[in-house]
Amino acid sequence: MAGGATALAGPIAFVGLMIPHVARRFTGPDQRWILAYTLVLAPILLVSADIVGRLMVRPAELPVGIVTAFIGAPVLIYLARRMKVNSL
Repeated sequence: MAGGATALAGPIAFVGLMIPHVARRFTGPDQRWILAYTLVLAPILLVSADIVGRLMVRPAELPVGIVTAFIGAPVLIYLARRMKVNSL
């Protein structure tokens, strides 16, 4: 269900994939706290990405999906590599 919702989000899919992992680093395995932190961190990331996108290429705008992809791709690569090393 979470994967389907993330796929429907389209250009901001990295938020749905990245923020729960970031929240888990702060809270540990308790799902209640992960959800609470995710509800706070996801809008902060999107607003920050929107502000960066508006300021980087003034007077035009850079889409928020591109900015979140620049942030989210390295985070997901890091998580994938860390999981691979932990499984060995």
